[in-house]
Amino acid sequence: MKFNVSSAELLRAILDVSKAIPAKSPLPILENFLFSITGNLLEITASDSELTLRTTIEVDSTQEEGRIAVPARHMTELLKALPDQPLSIRTVSDSSFECGWSSGNSTLPYFPAEDYPEIKGVGEEAETVVFPAQTLLDGINGTIYATADDEMRPAMNGIFFDMDPASTTLVASDSHKLICYTTDDVQAAAKSSFILHKKPAGVLKSIMGKDADSVEIKFDANNVVFTFGATMMICRLIVGKFPKYRDVIPQNNSNILKIDRQQLLNTVRRVSVCANKASNHIKFDLKPGQLEVSAQDLGFAIAAYEKTACDYSGEDLTIGFKSSFLTDILGNMTCESLVMKFADSRRAVLIVPSEEETESEKICGILMPIMI
Repeated sequence: MKFNVSSAELLRAILDVSKAIPAKSPLPILENFLFSITGNLLEITASDSELTLRTTIEVDSTQEEGRIAVPARHMTELLKALPDQPLSIRTVSDSSFECGWSSGNSTLPYFPAEDYPEIKGVGEEAETVVFPAQTLLDGINGTIYATADDEMRPAMNGIFFDMDPASTTLVASDSHKLICYTTDDVQAAAKSSFILHKKPAGVLKSIMGKDADSVEIKFDANNVVFTFGATMMICRLIVGKFPKYRDVIPQNNSNILKIDRQQLLNTVRRVSVCANKASNHIKFDLKPGQLEVSAQDLGFAIAAYEKTACDYSGEDLTIGFKSSFLTDILGNMTCESLVMKFADSRRAVLIVPSEEETESEKICGILMPIMI
């Protein structure tokens, strides 16, 4: 193997895929990048066996093609320490390669590409759907925070992609809160679904560049492949059945609160400072035209309340929430004003953008109350 490449371009590429390098792996070979040079294209692969990232960059010139596995940590630290300049990479023996730059060089070990495990993608029966990149990014950002950490119910630890010919909905829930993001920008050929674990979902949103226009998604029963630009992400899917989320979305909550989202978020944050640190409980007292938010911690003899004017129509109502769950929902929504629809103090609350917002039909949140 022998080729020349920009050090800055190579660093950018390996930083993109390095998120798949495990901190410690039972397979030491996975602590390496797999370099494969063909023509003037360098393909770089990183994997932890569950998640694989692969990207391709153009090199300046290629004198000899080949494939080697190079140590990820050493390669990354070397490139970070170099200013942008041409870099020459060539194998010098059966076990070492040389990185040369204008004023010096470094010799590092490499491992045979044959030792790197084969990366399995999807089968011939895989289904394909194309997402606008911004839609996919908005959907992940809008739902990932509601995923669970539940060993007993692994299906709750990811984002459920529910697709049909009319629209696509991304759903996440930890059983206390549930978030749905619906878009009609994506239509599948037939009804289909998969559950993407939150770890690869987080990696995906972090590496999707602004230059990506669309993302092609291919999936079968076990794996999913995301392709955008020169980058590919392959990961295993969560096997399991996601709950019937549509059945728990309230349809007839008749007590309606309309309020500025940021105003409510700030109020909840201020008042929750005095909430019990173990329970994070806060209380809403609703009357026509007025909302009072309060919290107290009897153990430390502290309390707080704040009254705010609002547009509320319905019966007088007292209801409790876990403040951290409510701030999660309010902080991750982007609308200016929102609507909270209540049934009573025991049943789930529906939280949606106000009808005037362009995203009013895209996002909805459901929050379970707590006993006060």
